[in-house]
Amino acid sequence: MNLALDFISPAAAPSADRVTLFADVILPLPLPRLYTYRVPYELNDNVVIGGRVIVQFGAKKTLSCIVAAVHEIAPKEYQAKYILEFIDDAPVVTQPQLKLFRWMADYYMCTIGEVINAALPSALKLSSESRIQLHPAFSPEENEYPLTEQEELIVGALGNVEDGKALTFTEVGDLLGITSFHKVIKSLMHKDVIFLFEHTADKYAPKVVKKVRLAHHFVSEASIEMLFNNLSSKPKQLDVLMKYLQRVPVYQNEHSNQKGIEKAALTSSPHLSASAVNTLIKNGVLEQFDVIVSRFPLDDEPTAQLHFSLSEAQTAARDEIMAHFGEKEIALLHGVTGAGKTEIYIDLIRKALESGGQVLYLLPEIALTAQIVSRLMRVFGSRLGVYHSKFSDNERVEVWNGVLSGRFQVVVGVRSAVFLPFDNLSLIIVDEEHESSYKQYDPAPRYNAREVALMMANFQGAKTLLGSATPSVETYYQAKQGRYGLVSLTKRFGEAGMPEIELVDTRKAREHKTMHNHFTADLLGEVERTLGRQEQVILFQNRRGYAPVVACQDCGWIPKCTNCAVSLSYHKHSHELRCHYCGYHDPMVTKCPACGSRAVKTQGFGTEKIEDDLKIMLPQANIQRMDLDTTRAKNSYQQIIADFEKQTTNVLVGTQMVTKGLDFANVSLVGIINADSIIHYPDFRAHERAYQMFVQVSGRAGRKGKKGKVIIQTADPTQVIFDKVIRNDYIEFYNYEIVQRREHGYPPFMRVIKMTVKHIDQSVGEAAAILLTQELVARLGQAAVLGPEAPYIFRIRNFYLQEITIKLDRAHTVLKWAKEQICAAMDVVRDQKEFKQARLVADVDPM
Repeated sequence: MNLALDFISPAAAPSADRVTLFADVILPLPLPRLYTYRVPYELNDNVVIGGRVIVQFGAKKTLSCIVAAVHEIAPKEYQAKYILEFIDDAPVVTQPQLKLFRWMADYYMCTIGEVINAALPSALKLSSESRIQLHPAFSPEENEYPLTEQEELIVGALGNVEDGKALTFTEVGDLLGITSFHKVIKSLMHKDVIFLFEHTADKYAPKVVKKVRLAHHFVSEASIEMLFNNLSSKPKQLDVLMKYLQRVPVYQNEHSNQKGIEKAALTSSPHLSASAVNTLIKNGVLEQFDVIVSRFPLDDEPTAQLHFSLSEAQTAARDEIMAHFGEKEIALLHGVTGAGKTEIYIDLIRKALESGGQVLYLLPEIALTAQIVSRLMRVFGSRLGVYHSKFSDNERVEVWNGVLSGRFQVVVGVRSAVFLPFDNLSLIIVDEEHESSYKQYDPAPRYNAREVALMMANFQGAKTLLGSATPSVETYYQAKQGRYGLVSLTKRFGEAGMPEIELVDTRKAREHKTMHNHFTADLLGEVERTLGRQEQVILFQNRRGYAPVVACQDCGWIPKCTNCAVSLSYHKHSHELRCHYCGYHDPMVTKCPACGSRAVKTQGFGTEKIEDDLKIMLPQANIQRMDLDTTRAKNSYQQIIADFEKQTTNVLVGTQMVTKGLDFANVSLVGIINADSIIHYPDFRAHERAYQMFVQVSGRAGRKGKKGKVIIQTADPTQVIFDKVIRNDYIEFYNYEIVQRREHGYPPFMRVIKMTVKHIDQSVGEAAAILLTQELVARLGQAAVLGPEAPYIFRIRNFYLQEITIKLDRAHTVLKWAKEQICAAMDVVRDQKEFKQARLVADVDPM
């Protein structure tokens, strides 16, 4: 069966010795410990560690959970309930995964239930609110399995396939009038009558393709000749039949006709009539049938081998990496933008696959997977899987199962790909390893995929390659200390040179009145010249929306979010004011609610405003925008990138999405609209992030032999960081930054844990934060604890925030002890009646 969930076969015979087994299970809930359930005697032989079982939790709730251990020791604190049902006869979570999940829960100070909840695709999780729906391929007339009375009752309640009606597990129990109904559901699944899904938005449905074939009684020369005669007066139907016979060799191979062709191949053709196709089906000439197919082609070989040979510098770097792997587990590839790191990755992946291992290739952004997957698919074909959050739950389940079965030997994915069930990893590549996108902020586990990948590799004996043109200070420090191997690529691939970088003073431009909206004459003129040469432009502004602030010009009123301590941003496309933290939105105001004035105007600018202004100033240009608003749809990344690659788009305006490793051959100009907003940010990593962002976005220009140029607009060209960006001098930047980190006690010299106290009442939250700080100081010492203080944005989603920063020595024993003390301090706060509603969040290694 091609289903997300596959219940086990009927129970094996009971064991002769009647051993009473108990299973410790991981519930997908934030519980501090595992729960123990009793295994029914007759199912002793069915229990597998890493498999899913259904249990009752609480009075009414049923949940699927993962078996973590099997033993013969009954719990002393409570009477163990029986496991209700076994879902799997083989693990869906491997032993290496369980080991990694335990480490994540311990290191990131959360529960293993929270890790499991984040790790598993929702179609692999069931609860009392899980739903069932009729299988798309189910037909009562063609069903070969007889249904019991209870099964008929469920099928009747679900109606027809076309109805799309669903029932929750609770509704099934009420319908049948029994509490133990899982066996009925299991039987219906075995008969391909129903499938299960967790949420309506995430339901797992096999992909169904509608196909057509010639009715079997027409598969002969005489019958087809007669058919041609009968359709001679119906040219549209005759055209459809001719097209079918051209595509399907019915004379040569009757099996080909059985397989048929996709109906869309006939109905989507501009020369064929869809109604003629349907008429042939209605008249019995063609038969329509459904086929369940994989979302990832099973038999695709590499479509066209990607032939490339490494340059001398790339070959030397590859050999140096392999030499480091002979002595160390981790290597850092520090290569300038456009140095050809991806070709080195592909070569190393080939070598890893030849040795029989699996490969995980991590990327920070979905936009990057859209561009790089097509290159990798040409090399690795159907051995390649892709995993990210824009995929439907159906697709994520298929990749999960593909890794389990060994079908996918290489997986390209974003941070969530570290949860996949690898058990034979040979190589992990973390591209753009410096990126903050690898960090999960909410909910728990608040992990960094780069660090999890390093631990994954450690557990499975794999090698890890970290790659970046602008490595994080922590990573480069480890390489300089000799803990990681260090390999450098200092020149771009081929004939491409580094782009020329020019600073433009916006303050002077305003004084001389040469600004055009938010563009200096220098930048706008360079954009026009670039487009005149039929070359492309990328413009970067690290703020989405039309305008970040709307204000009354008379009284100064600014619309605020009702849930967060931020102003609302204006989005012109939807003509609404929107909060970028919680999603709250209001219609755009035309009259000030405070003073009644109509002088309500927008201030500042985001990507939407830049796009709008450019369309007026450059009417001949084809302009597209790439930010969170334009990439919400599943395939929007691919479409925007494809349009830019095909050069149907001249100018791409974007947020930080455009800075991350994208490779476009015809881009010769990059403009950074407002550099100052990136530099001036209250965070110890502000300069590091600014340097990385400027260098990375600059690296999009002049990658394929064209002379590239970068224009940075700033009101303060004397900033020290610009000199390092212009000279592309990472080493000098690192040397300056590492001194600052050592002097002020920040990573890599200290480890940081950020505690956040949240409460809907500001004064109660402050009191809870003060108590927590006192407890932490008593346990860890005054020097280790900073705060509490309200963050820059002190209210989000109606919760007031207070933050406490804890600095610790990097020694493992110190960290383990400190976490125990932090947990004890949190327990003291939670035990206070007045702070029961306070939320205490620990973020280890915040970004």
